[in-house]
Amino acid sequence: MWNSFFGRAFRDLRSSSQLLVLLGISNGGLLAYSDSQADVNALVSESAPQDAQKKKVVVLGTGWAGTSFLKDLDISSYDIRVVSPRNYFAFTPLLPSVTCGTVESRSIVEPIRNIIKKKNGVVQFYEAECVKIDAANRRVLCRSNNGPLIGKEDFMLDYDYLVIAIGAEVNTFNTSGVMEYCHFLKEVEDAQRIRRSVIDCFERAVLPDITEQERRSILHFVIVGGGPTGVEFAAELHDFIQEDLVRLYPTVQDLVKITVIQSGEHILNTYDGRISSFAEQKFQRDGIEVKTGCRVVGVSEKEINMKLKSTGEIFSIPYGMVLWSTGIATRPVIRDFMEQIGQSKRLTLATDEWLRVEGCHNAYALGDCATINQRKIMEDILDIFRVADIDNSGTLTVTEFQDVIQDILVRYPQVDLYLKSQHLQNMEDLLKDPQGNERKEVDIEEFKIALAQVDSQMKSLPATAQVAAQQGTYLATCFNHMEQCQTNPEGPRRFRKSGRHRFQPFRYKHFGQFAPLGGEQAAAELPGDWISIGHSTQWLWYSVYASKQVSWRTRVLVVSDWTRRFIFGRDSSRI
Repeated sequence: MWNSFFGRAFRDLRSSSQLLVLLGISNGGLLAYSDSQADVNALVSESAPQDAQKKKVVVLGTGWAGTSFLKDLDISSYDIRVVSPRNYFAFTPLLPSVTCGTVESRSIVEPIRNIIKKKNGVVQFYEAECVKIDAANRRVLCRSNNGPLIGKEDFMLDYDYLVIAIGAEVNTFNTSGVMEYCHFLKEVEDAQRIRRSVIDCFERAVLPDITEQERRSILHFVIVGGGPTGVEFAAELHDFIQEDLVRLYPTVQDLVKITVIQSGEHILNTYDGRISSFAEQKFQRDGIEVKTGCRVVGVSEKEINMKLKSTGEIFSIPYGMVLWSTGIATRPVIRDFMEQIGQSKRLTLATDEWLRVEGCHNAYALGDCATINQRKIMEDILDIFRVADIDNSGTLTVTEFQDVIQDILVRYPQVDLYLKSQHLQNMEDLLKDPQGNERKEVDIEEFKIALAQVDSQMKSLPATAQVAAQQGTYLATCFNHMEQCQTNPEGPRRFRKSGRHRFQPFRYKHFGQFAPLGGEQAAAELPGDWISIGHSTQWLWYSVYASKQVSWRTRVLVVSDWTRRFIFGRDSSRI
């Protein structure tokens, strides 16, 4: 079916110029064209006159990565098409607040057309979803999600470059019953459904002729996953119940229970241990039960089946609502793309340090849908030594080593992490002997020993909005300087061959992370190993999240929602 469809569409589009497709699926999304030449001409005629010399860019997705790319891209050099299943950008870190009415859903979304209209040029947007990527022919199949269009809901787009930023889906680990009975928290629609479900549980619990045990089950809210999303939702839900709902449903206030299930030994295990410990202690004071060392093995209509990892004991607990928040998985369209380009054995789509998809260098991937396959320094150790050994003496002096230090630090970020972990001041300290004495020179074996442990510091970047946004900005900068860097490379030197890389590789800069814990208290892990916990940190959280809104419109709406909640409380209406 795919071959016949692509064959027909490719023949129809054979005479059309190539498109640069930017796949942006942080929140899902695709750029799209019609499957007939007449429809293509109609679409083009509706837009501004096209420059035949421009590279055509198709942007798929309007999440953090795709939107950051669009905001920083100089579109004067490109003909851009944007495709996404949603016609808005959502400030996803505030989704837990939406679930309980602390912030309204419309306050955290900005129509993507409001963003692209500010660009100095024409950017076309299509509300559709990418369902197939044809890497060999540089084309993507898109499908409108606006309902049947008389046989025209599918259309094709070709590209010069493909930038994939379509995000990821929830990882259920193939646990039975999860898709049928659990809530997720990835999209605005998810938060709205959770909000209605919470209210429904309370309304059901106060109906007549229901036993106390049934009420307890209905008012048992379970969160599977003790990561940032699960913990923040638990805190928001606790505040919603204690500050608002118990006054409206006083007859069942003593029957409400919140449980967090975590497979690891601690919640917030990606944070500093001090934050994790404080969160557990606060939840204990608030009456939120935390079950660690438990793995969910199945979910039924009324019960969750769990296995205690330490003993292997299997037990069940009843519930009224379950939130599943246990990580992310690759979307089917990306898995299919990975098979085409020889990455079928990987769990996620791999890119190099310049965000280029490995095995498909005209495509880029960023955000949650991809992982940077960082190069190991030990793979290039012989080439580094050869380049540094200018006099070909077979030994390396400190002076020769200093000549390549900056390129090593840029090309292999794990070196800098290793220096910090070992409390070393600079790279020259790596060449000291075991007693800490400076060597005048080292041979290749001593050089290998000095750098042998560096690659142990390699870590995958977290799937966060902060990472995706920085990648989008970085890639836009690369596109903006594409022509200038063709003849004047700005990156580090190539150790395997002469010359320099075209661009500096992507470097993630961590600006810290927050963990709102309810009761107007939050914890923050900030640069410089600075840990902040308490009420003052909550106000810092307010200021940072307000400043990071994508527009003044959403900034004002979010602040007004917070103010409304302080004055009037949260709205408990089901709508």
